[in-house]
Amino acid sequence: MNKARAGNVFLAGVGGQGILLASEVLCEAFLLSGHDVKKSEVHGMAQRGGAVTTHLRFGKKVYSPLIEPGTADLLVAFEKMEALRFAHYLSPGGAALVNAQEILPPSVSTGKERYPSRIEERLREFTPNLFVVDALAMALSLHEVRAVNIVMVGAASHFLPLAEEAYVEALRAALPAKIVEVNVRAFRAGRGLLPTLATGR
Repeated sequence: MNKARAGNVFLAGVGGQGILLASEVLCEAFLLSGHDVKKSEVHGMAQRGGAVTTHLRFGKKVYSPLIEPGTADLLVAFEKMEALRFAHYLSPGGAALVNAQEILPPSVSTGKERYPSRIEERLREFTPNLFVVDALAMALSLHEVRAVNIVMVGAASHFLPLAEEAYVEALRAALPAKIVEVNVRAFRAGRGLLPTLATGR
């Protein structure tokens, strides 16, 4: 990410996937690391599985929370179709981290529309830096399906200029004590999904 300007992280998914909590953890981790942070959320029809997005910007000083299309350094998509829906926010050199999970919207379930085909191929038209992970399978292996969001945070941490300890402290600040440990495991499992990107942070 260009250190001369604010970093832009766009999170996208559907209601019920824990995107807002994931953005809270990321914000807290940046704040603990001395960054200024601004974020803006769009809930949509979250209770009905509608689109949920978060614009998150960090840097020495951030004046606006909104990310302009074509300027996101990192797109973190919790669902494949939502990755395609918001891919136009990516900058030319940006990276897309996509959960392989497919959640059919009501319009597809009722047969009115079709789920998009060739999603990964189409995403590569926006960026060659595409990373698809199975966060749901990893969360299930930890016996905590609700931890998909933190698995995604762990995978996303490879693309962000923060130490692992900042995320752990952020989880402790954001979550009840009784579920901190399983979420720390989920975060570290998420980091392990992209071992070739390990940076030693």
